[in-house]
Formats: sequence, structure tokens, C-alpha cells
Amino acid sequence: MVVNITIPVFNEEDRLPGSVPILYRFLTEHCRFSFEIVVADNGSTDRTLDVACKLLHEYPGLQVAHLDQKGRGRALKKVWSESHADVLSYMDVDLSTELSAFPPLIEALLAGGCDLAIGSRLMKHSLVTRGLRREIISRCYNVLIKMLFRTTFSDAQCGFKAITRKAAARLLPLVEDNGWFMDTELLILAEKLGYQIFYLPVAWVEDRDSRVKIWKTALEDLRGLVRVRRSLASGIYDPGIREPVRSERLTHCSAPSLSGSSEQHGDK
Repeated sequence: MVVNITIPVFNEEDRLPGSVPILYRFLTEHCRFSFEIVVADNGSTDRTLDVACKLLHEYPGLQVAHLDQKGRGRALKKVWSESHADVLSYMDVDLSTELSAFPPLIEALLAGGCDLAIGSRLMKHSLVTRGLRREIISRCYNVLIKMLFRTTFSDAQCGFKAITRKAAARLLPLVEDNGWFMDTELLILAEKLGYQIFYLPVAWVEDRDSRVKIWKTALEDLRGLVRVRRSLASGIYDPGIREPVRSERLTHCSAPSLSGSSEQHGDK
């Protein structure tokens, strides 16, 4: 089995040289599956692309993709649609989510019971360190999603997600957003169309040098929620997409030997 780990980056020339070695070493020492790491540079204006290309010579299996336009969602869609890996995943370059959560996240999909797997900062056993402003915005945003769509996932925006290649082939063409809202849209559509999602509590530490513009991103997300709600209400999605690719539908998803992972709806 091959797992793709995509790291979308924008102007990350300083952090990239530190993050790639840490991630590569962890995957080599702690994961039983083969992997490919893809640094997806989307529109950087600094030396990010040059730095990424230099790392190619040091780490076998590392790849670099370059897009002229900005957009995390655009970068993920390009890399995932071109990868032949069995499981497609992504994480933020700052490695804010503790890497020990990555093997059980992937194992949940390799076991065959789920279509998507996401890290959650809002479950009972999650350990989160971040400022009050981001905490309030995040919780309000996720409550709003639940109110609008009656979804069950607890954290739409944690940069720590994975999806099977078959599920991605069906769902990605439906996702319109190319920015930060992309993975929220993916999760909403996945749940509404019957795909099974595995939720994993994670340890997460806020990056104080984040490139995310909180209020601008929040406004764009609100617009995205309105658009997706209208699309779902209009019934534009092909009914044929509603049946997940898996041969067996499960009420709950679980990964082997994962303590606490059965708390599917343990929101704080």
C-alpha cells in the first residue's frame, strides 16, 4: 500500500527545511506502509520552490509540485488527482498536529471500513494549545456547520486529513472551492452523500506565524457554506454518486489498537 502525504506551501522557505526531515524520519521509523511526500508549492513569491527542489536530492520519495496560482485547495486537488497512491492525505507544513496521530489515521482507511479520516481538535481526548480568538472562531464555525447541514463531524478545518483514492475520484470533481474552504466542502459532501468518516482526537499546537488570514478566511468560508447549502437544496448532485465506493457500509468506523477512537461525537 502506498500513502501520499501532500504538504501545501505558500512562502514557506524558512519552515520547509526543518519540517521535511522531521516528517520523513517519522514516516520511515513508525509507518508500515510505503509513502510519497509531495511538497505542493502554490504561488509562492519567495524561495520556497528552490528550497523544495534542493530537498529532492536528500530524501528519496520526495516530490515537488508547482502551481502558479495560490490556493491550498487547488494544490491538493492537483496533487491528489495525479497521484496513484491508495490513500491520499495532507498536513500543514508547520506540523502543528502531533505526528503520532498519523499512523492510526491512515490505518483506519487501510483497514477498509472508512472512506475518509480526519484529525479533530474538538473531541474529548484532544489536546489543543491556541489563542482564545482562534478557539472561539473555530468552535463557532463548526457549530454553524452543524446547524446548517446537520453534520456529525466535529472539526472541519484541522489540517490533518486523509481519503481513499476511490473516494477522492468520486468526490473531488464535486468540490468547487480552491482555497481554505476546500476540505470543509469535501467533508460536507462526503457525509451528505453517505461516505463513512473516521474521527481521531489529536494533539495540536497553534503556529503563531500562520499564513492564515483569520477574518478574510472566515468570510470566504461563510460564502462557501451558503453556496454548498444552495447546491444541496437544488439537488444538483448525481444520485449515482451517493453510493460509497466501499462494498460494505458501516455505521461506525474504527482503527486497530486506537485508544479512544470510538468516540465519534465527543465534542467538547
